[in-house]
Amino acid sequence: MFSITEPGDEDVAKFISSQRNSGFTYADVGATNTTPPAGFNVDHNRIQLGHGEATYNRAVAALKLWRQFDLGWVTIVPPGVAIEVGATVAVKARAFGTWSLSASRVVYVIDEPRRFGFAYGTLPDHVECGEERFLIEWLEDDSVWYDILAFSRPRHPLVKLSSPLARMLQKRFARESLLRVQALACDSAQPKG
Repeated sequence: MFSITEPGDEDVAKFISSQRNSGFTYADVGATNTTPPAGFNVDHNRIQLGHGEATYNRAVAALKLWRQFDLGWVTIVPPGVAIEVGATVAVKARAFGTWSLSASRVVYVIDEPRRFGFAYGTLPDHVECGEERFLIEWLEDDSVWYDILAFSRPRHPLVKLSSPLARMLQKRFARESLLRVQALACDSAQPKG
């Protein structure tokens, strides 16, 4: 969904409701947890957040609140959706003077002692087709990492026509999301809830 005005809460609720029972727009659901399929752009981005349990816990708390999307020009709506398989959300973004809503659903959750993450996949009302995984890892050397793995290809006709611009926005999102989580993981004053 594209518009020149920002979608309000009622618009978002209707949009999410219309997508709740829709299927994914790609066959290889869950492939960010194995091997991304052929025929897609694959993006893998990673940043070290710091060291230790406190850094890991802050990073996980940020991911659980979708704060990797709090970038000013993009966010997850509605706010407060729990990270659980089947949760449906929309990515609300503003770029090039327009607003868009893109529907996604959580595909899987990783919840291990030293790894937390999840992936979401695209639904019919998404500008792209594919899946994206967000992962926090606390390695044996005590380093903590934030990892984003995505495979995608344009779905909406406008995005297909402006593919280089869409790829630029994807790269911008990854870069800013990495830095956002890094800042949150290092900020000991960050709220935990």
